[in-house]
Amino acid sequence: MQQIPLPVELRPEADFAEYLAGPNGEALTAIIDWAGGRRDPFLYLFGPSGTGKTHLLQAACRSAARTPRSVFYLPLAHPGLDASALDDLEQAAIVALDDVHRIAGNPIWERALFDLYNRLFEAGRRLLVSADTPPVGLPLNLPDLRSRLASGPTYRLQPLTEADCRHLLQLSAARRGLDLPGDAVDYIMNRCPRDPRALLELLAALDQTSLSYKRRPTLALVRSLFRRSPHRG
Repeated sequence: MQQIPLPVELRPEADFAEYLAGPNGEALTAIIDWAGGRRDPFLYLFGPSGTGKTHLLQAACRSAARTPRSVFYLPLAHPGLDASALDDLEQAAIVALDDVHRIAGNPIWERALFDLYNRLFEAGRRLLVSADTPPVGLPLNLPDLRSRLASGPTYRLQPLTEADCRHLLQLSAARRGLDLPGDAVDYIMNRCPRDPRALLELLAALDQTSLSYKRRPTLALVRSLFRRSPHRG
């Protein structure tokens, strides 16, 4: 895989195979195509927290980086960033900007993003952005930026149902080789947020705990994990 210059690392679980689409099948297909260089060069993704926006952006970067193309993922909520972070990003063939709503209302950032969009378009690059609201809902001061962000296909991500979350937990456990019993699944679902990221992070911790103790992921082991991490649930 080609090295990706990042201010933060991509999550190990950020893969299309780990994303259970549920009601978001159309959006998932579009993003897979975008990462493969097909369809429109610009996509806008929005939805509430917990719908997998960051997961999909990072999965798209991982997928695109398996080809000989330069890729850049930038989370705009990352501490300490200033608008100069967008300088020269048109040098990358693939750019993914997470949490665009975080810079709305900041004139310096808005101008920098507007200019970057134009440079990417002129260079024939591909851009994927995420936000918590569609372009029309962003509190932008620069009308031209709003029109740019509204110029391509827009996909709304919807939260997974409880049944979808349970299915995601079971599928991801199976991919890790974890035989997660039903009572352990019930225990997790009763105490963990219905958030794919939270579930996958908990599963990673459970996998590590199971390896450390050389024990199967029984209900007792799951309970001990929650006791050691009282913030869970």
